[in-house]
Amino acid sequence: MVRFAAWLARNADAAVALLLAVFVGALGLSPALGDKQSEVVASATLVVLGLLATAILRDRYRRAPVEEEVRDTLRGASRVLDALPERLSRMEELENLVVRTRQALDESSVVQVLNGAEVAPTLAKARRTTDRWIYKGGTGTYIRAVTLPECVGFARRDRRALLVRLEILDPTDEEVCDTYARFRRSALDETDSSGELWTLERTRKESFATILAACWHRQRFRLLDIDIGLSSAMTTFRWDLSSSCVVITREDPSAPAMMVDRGKFYYDWCTTELLASLDQARRVPIEQARAAPLGDEPTVEEVRKLFDVLNLGLPRSFTDRDVGDIARKALQAKNPYE
Repeated sequence: MVRFAAWLARNADAAVALLLAVFVGALGLSPALGDKQSEVVASATLVVLGLLATAILRDRYRRAPVEEEVRDTLRGASRVLDALPERLSRMEELENLVVRTRQALDESSVVQVLNGAEVAPTLAKARRTTDRWIYKGGTGTYIRAVTLPECVGFARRDRRALLVRLEILDPTDEEVCDTYARFRRSALDETDSSGELWTLERTRKESFATILAACWHRQRFRLLDIDIGLSSAMTTFRWDLSSSCVVITREDPSAPAMMVDRGKFYYDWCTTELLASLDQARRVPIEQARAAPLGDEPTVEEVRKLFDVLNLGLPRSFTDRDVGDIARKALQAKNPYE
């Protein structure tokens, strides 16, 4: 009943028109009005038409705001569609920004700090499977004592090629060797684990020993591709780059170090820097060492001939004892981390 009352209130004019139409229809069929029947019917018809007109006008009045609302909605939808490409572009830029930010955070977290005790195990792990080793530093004591023999041993076991690039101090450059010796005496202990004092002569012997060791290993392992550059500038850092990571240390074995895995931007930067630096160093013509074969325990004469062939004649002040000392350092170097 309540629903019917509400419906009747909303449609009163139409309901009245309907009732009048029925009433007029009834009058038209009734003979009771006589001559006035036509006049009553005409008047009632006008009233019905008026009510119908009112209903139509009201319906149009009610429809107009709805149509306007629909138009506004469509216009708003059109504006949204027009702005959609720009919003999608902004969303894409935001996604790119998020990706770059995540990459930057990932890159910033890959530089690992190693304490002194972690350096040797990290380098040992890198040596097991690497097919390359690029080094830049001082005289290369650790290279000839550990890195080169172990890398050659693993490569020979796996029957694979090994690429080695070394940049060490030029032993014929007395100025840079003396600078390095004074640095080791002032910045570190005057002697290291070997108990030797760092002097100009010792620095030169250490660099000569690294060159001798490289030639000795090259003559015994044909798959070893080794190149040596001699630098006239001292560096306080030491880079060891393998196929898996790069480790940056100082001359002090107990000092902290940095390690970066391959695939990170800093690893690529180090590779570029090391190769560019090596390209500027004075190259040792190591391929000429074939003309000076070395025995399992090189003699003084073999060592002297080797350096003559390499155009790196030993200083005249070096006695046979000094040459023997170079051979001992080359093949019996002590691990500075022990």
